[in-house]
Amino acid sequence: MSEADPIPIVEAGRNCWRIERAGKARMIVDAADYYELLARLMADAKERILLIGWDFDPRISLTPDADGSGEALGHYMLRLAKNCPGRDIDILRWNFGGLKHFFIPSILAMIVRWKATRSISFRLDSAHPAGCSHHQKVAVFDDHLAVCGGIDVGARRWDTREHQDDDPHRLAPDGKPYMPWHDSTMILSGPVGEALAELGNERWQRATKKPLRDLSGTGERWPADLEPDFRDVDVAISRTRADYDGCPEVREIEQLYLDLIANARRFIYLENQYFTCGKIAAAIAERLNGDDPPEFVMVMPKTADGWLEQVAMDAARVKLVREIAKAKHGDRLRVYYPRTARGDPIYVHAKTAIVDDRLIRVGSANLNNRSMGLDSECDVTIDAALSANRGIEPSIARLRETLIGEHLGVEPGEVARHFERTGSLIETIEALRGEGRSLERLDLAAPGPFDDFIAENELLDPTSPDAMFESLTERGLRKSWHRGKAWMKRRRRSR
Repeated sequence: MSEADPIPIVEAGRNCWRIERAGKARMIVDAADYYELLARLMADAKERILLIGWDFDPRISLTPDADGSGEALGHYMLRLAKNCPGRDIDILRWNFGGLKHFFIPSILAMIVRWKATRSISFRLDSAHPAGCSHHQKVAVFDDHLAVCGGIDVGARRWDTREHQDDDPHRLAPDGKPYMPWHDSTMILSGPVGEALAELGNERWQRATKKPLRDLSGTGERWPADLEPDFRDVDVAISRTRADYDGCPEVREIEQLYLDLIANARRFIYLENQYFTCGKIAAAIAERLNGDDPPEFVMVMPKTADGWLEQVAMDAARVKLVREIAKAKHGDRLRVYYPRTARGDPIYVHAKTAIVDDRLIRVGSANLNNRSMGLDSECDVTIDAALSANRGIEPSIARLRETLIGEHLGVEPGEVARHFERTGSLIETIEALRGEGRSLERLDLAAPGPFDDFIAENELLDPTSPDAMFESLTERGLRKSWHRGKAWMKRRRRSR
């Protein structure tokens, strides 16, 4: 197999559900751009707006003004319903998070108003085992245009790509400022949008026991001023779903991550909120124990969001990275977090992967156990090795350069020039790191005894619904690690 003619990594039935054509596709980075686009997409929809997510907060403004306020999303939805009463507005969010909002009077009052509006249907999704969550972030418009990625339509998410210190727009519904936030999603049109509509319709029916109504079909309406990154490409859709109520377990996302790691030649660039999956970490370590392995660059938050997440996720991340560093070429893994011009950390919520500038993946799945086997997830992947996608490598490279440039506070062209000269992501980043807006190496100080116990036994990040009820002797990071090593060894033997 030559470098110029790689074999596709995505394979329907193995690491993805379906591969469908996208007439147009574009990666959207950070919620300021996505929310502005979302407002327009909802206004332009003729028959249905379908919003499926982990979070949905009607108090936020999609386009906040200079003092962080603006028309609340809930009121905007009511205005949409009034302007076009024949258009369905269907909203499905995770039940546990939604129940918390019922204790906030302004949210409860808005939901009551929605309930009284015939065209708005707001439902909670509890169609999963205990301890699991519905984590997909999918929006579909008229069953042909879809958004899939990591951006929740929730509080404390809005930010621009500049991630300015003390941006007055960045205010939570309670009026308090929040930290800079980095995220990503992808908008797609055509048959892949129809497939995501099918996935959304199926999820709605499982959660509500009622199907969405059939649409007449009104054709594609891609925003005229939105330049696509890709045209006429095939896109893979990968899922995670726990075994529940007659629907079998799906672990396509885990398999795709393992296949990316196994097939990378030069590098894997990852932006992700968590890194706690021992199986994935062991697969990386096995690659780094081989000859001439690829580089692995991870851009992550400095710390997880929330005390419980910090205890469970930060300690496990440190343990796994320190273990990977013991590999023969352990120095080919680098973990960074982005910071603002003042030096404050930028929270990374994105779930993006770019492999060798021949594959880009955007979705909802974190690099933790929950996203591999518990929570419902959905990722989309564009692989240049598919016959319809030949020649898109420069577009993928440009997206990588803009992401790294954003984090380093430099122009994408500067990233491209350094990478062309060195052929190394790590050398490029190290050469361009500096004061102010930049990437900082993650501190890998060993966790304390309590954090270590929580992380080692995966108490808050089990590998499956059944694992939540296993004894401590039957679970843990070490067992997950050994499963990853065993998978890589089986793969080598089968080649």
